[in-house]
This record gives sequence, C-alpha cells and structure tokens, in this order.
Amino acid sequence: MITKELIIQVATQLFVENGVKTVTVDKIVKQLRTSKRTVYNHFENKTELLRACLAVYHQKIKTENETIINAAPNAIAALGSMQHQIVKRTYLVNPNFFSDIIHYHPGLLEESYRNTNNFAHQQILDIAQWGIQDGIFQEDMDIDVVGKTVLVMLKLLKDNNLFPITKYSKERLTFGTLVPYLRGLCTPKGVRLLAKQEELFKISI
Repeated sequence: MITKELIIQVATQLFVENGVKTVTVDKIVKQLRTSKRTVYNHFENKTELLRACLAVYHQKIKTENETIINAAPNAIAALGSMQHQIVKRTYLVNPNFFSDIIHYHPGLLEESYRNTNNFAHQQILDIAQWGIQDGIFQEDMDIDVVGKTVLVMLKLLKDNNLFPITKYSKERLTFGTLVPYLRGLCTPKGVRLLAKQEELFKISI
C-alpha cells in the first residue's frame, strides 16, 4: 500500500540524492510504482510534497543532533561530534538539494527551519550554556552571538564553492576557523580540554 509516509520517504531520498529541480512527480511515481493520482490524493502539488519532505528531513537532523549531544561527555566533545555529522552529510546530500529549494521555492527552507523552532541555533545555545556551567567556556560570553557565529563556521565546512575540496581539506578549515574560535571562548580549563580533544575535530571521511 502506498501511504503518505512512504511517498514522503521516497520523495525525500530522490530530492536529497538528485536535487529538487530534476525530480519530477513523474519520477517519484515511477520510483513508487504507482500513479500520479495516488500522490495528488495526499499532496496538492510538488511544493506541498517538498514542504512535507523538508519537515521530515529537519526533524531527522534535529534528532541526530540531540543523540550526539546527549551522548557527549562535555560541550567540546558535542561540538566535535556534531561537526563530523555535518561534514558527513555533505557527502550524502546533492548540493543542488538546497540551491534548488532556494532558487525555485524561495522561503520554503527558512519556513521549514522556523517550524522546527530553529533547532540548530537552539542546540548550539544549549551547548554553550552547558560549557559555561561546566567552567569550560567563559561565563561572560554572549551565547546568542556565539551560537550564530558557530553555525556560520560549521556551514563554511561544507561550502565547496568558497573552499574547493581540492584546495582546502575539511581538517584545514576546521583548524583554521572553528578550533581557534573555540579556543578563544574557553577558560583555562576549557583550553586544556580542547587540547586533549582536538582529535575529535579531525575529519576522517
């Protein structure tokens, strides 16, 4: 039986692997081995289907991040593990997935992110607060500004247009941006911990 959940699952996989523009409803129904009528019984058009796919995609990332944070022994380890997950996704997601949404479905990506309560920013804030409580990060730092800055730095790690992978390794970017920035936020205790855990920020992919 072709359920709404199955349509979202298959469409999300096709969008992520191929980008959004080239994945038509025809391609989706072909993959599902069903008819257009089945898809349109659940979704008015491709945009509505994409909206549902983004909701599932963002929820998946949110859950993955929560698992990483809950398993980490400290804030620095959490950031290192989240960075690995972010870089890993760059190898699994077609760059056209995001660029097509931005170009052909303006505002949809931001809407979906808002609907998940800007989870990535909030998770970084929680990690920063955790680090302050543990005496790892300086207690007078502006966690809202820091949170947004760290998110921008993490995005830099997957920007192959700005930093071509043939010239800039992910490890070089990490140790040229994120690690020095974190070191500046740390207390003496945090600096010692970061020195011990720098291996966490090395990309093995």
